[in-house]
Amino acid sequence: MNISLYLLTVLIWGTTWIALKLQLGEVAIAVSIVYRFGLAALILFAMLLLSGKLQKVNRRGQLICLAQGVCLFCVNFMCFLHASQWIPSGLVAVVFSTSTLWNALNARVLFKQKIARNVLTGGALGLVGLGCLFWPELSGHSASRETLIGLGLALLGTLCFSAGNMLSSLQQKAGLRPLTTNAYGMLYGAAMLCVYCLFSGTPFAFEWNARYVGSLLYLVIPGSVIGFTAYLTLVGRMGPERAAYCTVLFPVVALNVSAFVEGYQWTLPALMGLALVMVGNVLVFRKPRVVVPVAAKLA
Repeated sequence: MNISLYLLTVLIWGTTWIALKLQLGEVAIAVSIVYRFGLAALILFAMLLLSGKLQKVNRRGQLICLAQGVCLFCVNFMCFLHASQWIPSGLVAVVFSTSTLWNALNARVLFKQKIARNVLTGGALGLVGLGCLFWPELSGHSASRETLIGLGLALLGTLCFSAGNMLSSLQQKAGLRPLTTNAYGMLYGAAMLCVYCLFSGTPFAFEWNARYVGSLLYLVIPGSVIGFTAYLTLVGRMGPERAAYCTVLFPVVALNVSAFVEGYQWTLPALMGLALVMVGNVLVFRKPRVVVPVAAKLA
């Protein structure tokens, strides 16, 4: 079950970039994000109410849902959106992939979970691998004040994503399932971003054409309803540090799709990076060896 959810998350989020590109046009990206999570929240609430599976959430749970909505469905998207205006998308992907390491550290600090050495090693290999994959893009980008701004925003977005993971893990420990917490979180996130758009004077335009509507529906249903539910379920089942290795594999899927759609050419450094990412994936999911004491063996 975990493997199916993991592959589903990687495949969905590794292809959402196509829909995001199709969203570019007359509608501001922030407004598109409001539409995306607002519709996703409505769909989740409808599903849960019709099936009778909407869980009751007390005041504490609602406050955590609000914080989760701000972190996962609002601030991090705005950070990555603005970061991409200052630095290459490959560098944004590399910074985002540090989620594996941040989740491991946060789980240690907040939940006293032991940091597995294989997770840290695998996460580090994945980062190096992504660096190789995007080396041509990164090497051609000079350091500047704008670069530091972009890196800062990308890092802030990553930290918000990691915080959202911790909040979801906390909710699941309290017995609340991701379907319910995502419904509330997406609603809160869309509402907060809606307020931002109103105060910033961003117009709520809409494009009634197959390109925009089709891409929006893909981001709403597979990208949000299915993708976030599958991923946060993994956070509860596997732990946030292992689940976050998905963020390393998203760019790999995206580049493979790009090879077919846009004619992306694989290079030797890119292939080396791909190999490192896959080795890191194996290390992250390898079960630690259990050392049996000698006394227990003799007994």
